[in-house]
Amino acid sequence: MRASRLLSILMLLQTRGRMTAPALAAEVEVSIRTVYRDIDQLSAAGVPVYAERGRDGGFALLDGWRTRLTGLTAPEAQALFMAGLPGPAAELGLGDVMQAAQLKLLAALPAEWQADAQRVSSRFHLDPVGWFNSATPANHLPAIAEAVWTERRIKVRYESWKDVRDRELEPLGLVLKAGTWYLVATSDGKLRTFRLSSIQKLTVLEARFRRPADFDLGRYWVQSAQRFESGIYRDSAVLRVSPQGMKLLLRMNPAVAAAATHSAEPPDAQGWVRVVIPIESIDYAAHDLLKLRAEAEVLAPPTLRERLAGTAQRLAALYATRPAASKKTAPATRRRPPPRQRPAN
Repeated sequence: MRASRLLSILMLLQTRGRMTAPALAAEVEVSIRTVYRDIDQLSAAGVPVYAERGRDGGFALLDGWRTRLTGLTAPEAQALFMAGLPGPAAELGLGDVMQAAQLKLLAALPAEWQADAQRVSSRFHLDPVGWFNSATPANHLPAIAEAVWTERRIKVRYESWKDVRDRELEPLGLVLKAGTWYLVATSDGKLRTFRLSSIQKLTVLEARFRRPADFDLGRYWVQSAQRFESGIYRDSAVLRVSPQGMKLLLRMNPAVAAAATHSAEPPDAQGWVRVVIPIESIDYAAHDLLKLRAEAEVLAPPTLRERLAGTAQRLAALYATRPAASKKTAPATRRRPPPRQRPAN
């Protein structure tokens, strides 16, 4: 455990440069006193680590000194081979690069680990796209990825649900969510998220921008997704559902399933339960709740109940009559000739 921690501190100093004792303690999750003891241990082992005092001080390695030791373990090597998603890498134009990187990593591994690392990629495949869906076309993905990497401004013609507008963006990062690529960028001084498939036109500009030092793409995406999921539901509906209806309800999105589970009251004599679920609007709720068929009854709001009742009445009227007869004319039947009469004797 201590050897692994010492190696982690060494890798942190090598990759990040000067770090304070509190920062190192937070990274490796130990006390500051333990960090000081670990630094002494590294120095005693011949690692040229030194301390600088003052407000901007901290621990650092001697300039130009690097270790070839990585501390990569067999499970970590296997994880690296499983993490390379071939589809997204190819979309980014990095398919060949990823293969070359895996080949170099494989060559650097001990011989006894190489077979295990290769076995992982042949036995595990990660597919980020849901059933009965195809990956959304990622328009201009390689060019946008290059702009993100080189910190160049871009100009896009973007189609939102409101209108089509030309925007100048500072691209900060790309996110792949359920087979769809999104761009996180600064627009008019605000952080926004753009769906790549809605970008109609792209121009990469020569002008560069300064990426905010404190921007964390992963943290922003998690917080943004939570705000979207919580803000999209502006109302709620009260349902009475059968046991089968409850199963169907739990197959809907996680927010609806969680609300149904937490709000479910004890079942009545027929086994039906009363639940409260969030809804986005009457239109969307009516569309989604039709999937529950006759296994659910809307109790409130009245407008949603009336909408479903009207739909049910129109369906009943539509199926109450027989389907219209085909307009094709039936082939004419061939008449048999009258029986031949015998001549009179």
